Amino acid sequence: MNTLIISALIVAIGISAAPAAEAAELWRATGLEQPESALFDAANDRIIVSNISGNPGDADGNGYLSVLSLDGKTVTRHWTDGMDAPKGMAISGGKLYVADITKVRVVDLASGKLVASIAVPNAVFLNDMTSDQSGKVYVTDMLADAIYRIDGDRPELFVRDAMLASPNGVFADGNRLIVASWGKGIKPDFSTAEPGGLLSVDIASKVVSPLPGAQKFADLDGVIAIGDSIYATAYMTGTLYRYHTGGAPEAVAHFKPGSADIGTDGKSILYVPLMSEGEVAAMKLE
Repeated sequence: MNTLIISALIVAIGISAAPAAEAAELWRATGLEQPESALFDAANDRIIVSNISGNPGDADGNGYLSVLSLDGKTVTRHWTDGMDAPKGMAISGGKLYVADITKVRVVDLASGKLVASIAVPNAVFLNDMTSDQSGKVYVTDMLADAIYRIDGDRPELFVRDAMLASPNGVFADGNRLIVASWGKGIKPDFSTAEPGGLLSVDIASKVVSPLPGAQKFADLDGVIAIGDSIYATAYMTGTLYRYHTGGAPEAVAHFKPGSADIGTDGKSILYVPLMSEGEVAAMKLE
């Protein structure tokens, strides 16, 4: 996900022609700084965006959160400051949890005030987050093949498994976590020796299972589920994929390389952060 290498990859990777439109762009929010995640806050009718504003692995104090209206207008650009390289987010118990390298930041949803920082022991590169039906929060550690669970302010290792293959995106879907894998053998330019795919982790048993037909097809970043459809972004190519159980992933939209942790209103709209462009695109599913 390092945006510094994207410009050198655009020519080498190329962007294939899009199929018949299956996701129409509604608007783009501009003026952001390496937006990595866009989270729909249903209780407050807004979109919260994490801005890395620097190297994704540097504890430089430059990171912050922004708030957008549902029509893509900037409500508050610097809503929460004091972070390093914030990425994925999750809401639980009136609080916003934000992955920030080796810590999880806790923000009061009402005020935007940073109220706590939870150090995650042995974490390397925390990335995406989600919360389950019981209010527990999960965060992926992309460079350690691990997922941590946080209950209140207590972090614990939930699962570590080589099958996770650099887990990036994560989304709680009933009694399972859906995981988007970046892939195995990450190279200096963030390409991989083996591309990633989609996986499922049973919350009760912690068993990791590949989703049939959705393996080794892309270096995946964000993931969400709406009904029986799973949507995932491929950061290196800018492709938005849709997957149904038993089928094969299909491209439904294309952006420039840099699409990251997507959000959704849970109905028909996706919010896609475009890190290399400093924008968030709202997509209407058709």
